Amino acid sequence: MKKNFVLALLGVLVAVASCSFTNKSFENDDKDKLLLDLITYVLERGHYEPKDLDDSFSSNVFDDFIDVIDPTKRYFLESDLKDFEKYRFMLDDEIRNTDITFFNVVYDRLMVRMDEAKEIYKEVLAEPFDYTLDENIDIDYGEQEFASSKKELKERWRKQLKYNTLAGFQTKIENKWRDGISGSGGDDQASADVSIPEFNEIPTSIDKALTEEEARENTMSNLDEFFDFVGDLERKDWFVQYLNTIVEEFDPHTFYFAPEEKEKFDIGMSGKFEGIGARLQKKPEGAKIVEIISGGPVWRDQTLEVGDEILKVGQEGEEPIDIVGMRLDDAIKLIKGPKGSIVDLTVRKVDGTIETISITRDVVELEESYAKSATIDAGDDTYGLINLPKFYIDFDDYTERNAATDVAKEIERLKEAGAEGLILDLRDNGGGSLKTVVEMAGLFIKDGPIVQVRSSGQRKEVHEDKDERIQWDGPLVILVNELSASASEILAAAMQDYKRAVIIGSKQTFGKGTVQNVIPLDNIVRGNEHGDLGAIKLTTQKFYRINGGSTQLEGVKSDIVVPDRYSYIDLGERDQQNPLGWDKITPADYQVWDGYIDFETAVSNSKKRLENNPQIELIEESAKWLKEQQDDNVISLSYDNYVSKQEEAKKRSEKFKSLRDYDSKLSFGSLKYETELFTQDSVLRERRDRWHKDLARDIYVEEAVNVLKDLHLNNIKNQEGKLASVKG
Repeated sequence: MKKNFVLALLGVLVAVASCSFTNKSFENDDKDKLLLDLITYVLERGHYEPKDLDDSFSSNVFDDFIDVIDPTKRYFLESDLKDFEKYRFMLDDEIRNTDITFFNVVYDRLMVRMDEAKEIYKEVLAEPFDYTLDENIDIDYGEQEFASSKKELKERWRKQLKYNTLAGFQTKIENKWRDGISGSGGDDQASADVSIPEFNEIPTSIDKALTEEEARENTMSNLDEFFDFVGDLERKDWFVQYLNTIVEEFDPHTFYFAPEEKEKFDIGMSGKFEGIGARLQKKPEGAKIVEIISGGPVWRDQTLEVGDEILKVGQEGEEPIDIVGMRLDDAIKLIKGPKGSIVDLTVRKVDGTIETISITRDVVELEESYAKSATIDAGDDTYGLINLPKFYIDFDDYTERNAATDVAKEIERLKEAGAEGLILDLRDNGGGSLKTVVEMAGLFIKDGPIVQVRSSGQRKEVHEDKDERIQWDGPLVILVNELSASASEILAAAMQDYKRAVIIGSKQTFGKGTVQNVIPLDNIVRGNEHGDLGAIKLTTQKFYRINGGSTQLEGVKSDIVVPDRYSYIDLGERDQQNPLGWDKITPADYQVWDGYIDFETAVSNSKKRLENNPQIELIEESAKWLKEQQDDNVISLSYDNYVSKQEEAKKRSEKFKSLRDYDSKLSFGSLKYETELFTQDSVLRERRDRWHKDLARDIYVEEAVNVLKDLHLNNIKNQEGKLASVKG
């Protein structure tokens, strides 16, 4: 359906565009205006929920573009904003008239201010910092006003540079101090456990002035490289930022790809990932990790997690570059690199601690993106667990390999192994193919609707399972979290509406209930003489549950809510800019699953078990503390206060590391076909051993097993089996 929809949409756009654009003539040096005209045209006619180009839209574009190019408010002055202000409510008119005056004015001023900033940071870094002073910096840049004068701007730079240098200074002092202890015959572990001395107690053997100078030189080097990097950007690179500011006002998943970025997008969609294997989101204080790709270097390394913020990026053996205020695309270019090379990431962990983590770049191993299963030995009972990282599909040959077919195979293998209940783990599953979702849902019900899809201005389309065969009719639990998105939400929602499965996990899933299609702009313009125009990823459709409610924004609310470390952190669609809203359409015609005698009792029993569970209480405490850490935006620039706070954060985080020591007493094993592979594949054996150890520490899996036991007792098939046994 998706391919047909794209062709139909493209047909409409081309048909109308052939009339619209033949009357407009753009010179070769006006490619910017052509792009603006094209993109606006596609958005107004192809987007699921087009925005009105009015004064409100104009004002939002104005604010967001300034924020995109100066997020930390270290370039523009208050007087600049006053000069720009006359354009605030004119951008809708400029867009309609393919006028780019506002962009030109802001871009020209930015170039001037960036040149001035080069002089400022050199002046500031020429003088030593005094880390005995009691002063703070507020890194919540969004709440700050622009500097009212160049003097105030320089002071802002001074504090920012002092903050950037403080971390390096503290690290150098700590390393020299610990080296001194080890060198004098002390134990390495003992030195690691001893608190770092206060500023006035640092041994005289460590030259504080020299160390401070070294730290400042590192910061200077970082900024020199950063401005060299920015200096290589062309005007067209900044214009793409402006175009995407306009585009992203429609919704967070609509995006313009310049030709170079479109090529990278195509490579990514083909399943070939080279780099560290993480998806990043732009934040004023760096780049936030919002997804870890299964099988990638970060996934294998296990030191980074969703919510961590990358502050600096260094190539192996080189000083790291500060990416605060850097465009996300530029930061990603620093992070990416050839397979086998090492990148050093300075990271603020979700618990507030600062660490430098080295990652060896690699190609993501796609095998880890496929479905895998494990048997669970729970005393007298045997259960099965299937982990599905994404809903994958081979678009060239659906029969070659897809998530639905693979899950069906794993179910049959688990049945042969004697599984009496099944856990489907969709945590961190960001979605994928709609076709595989519908087929997979059909494995668990006789037949019926699975999801409703609606395009703008068109009637809804119901996707159904028409195969009356049921692959698995036993107890079913689905695990989700805040990072379960899109296709994951469709499956969980359908199984919840049918009351076929108990959903266990976060308060709600990610909340992405929209569909995007990629439209090449070259296909719309006849006789294009401007070269490759790139493409636009456009939101064209919306998902709805069979009960009529959208999965957009609200996601799927778990039947049994279990806290995790992200419970109080902003994640998901709600944390995106300009998300489409939640709404409701008429429900589909479906019948609730009648295989459980008392579905509600299983849910009620689980909630009672979790109420007084000390492990759950510790997870809840950890989640609240992480939220406190993230909300603390005022950082001391006093060495003693800074170190004290870091030490306190480390001690507090140590308490919560005990969560990794939990033992559910459950035993996990591989299926027969996999154990036979272990003799020739020691890497596979090692991966599965690690996975099984993680599962044994997973309280969510443990509770899923408890729920399966209750569902098993309340399963009609099980009761019929017992009755037949008694009669026999």
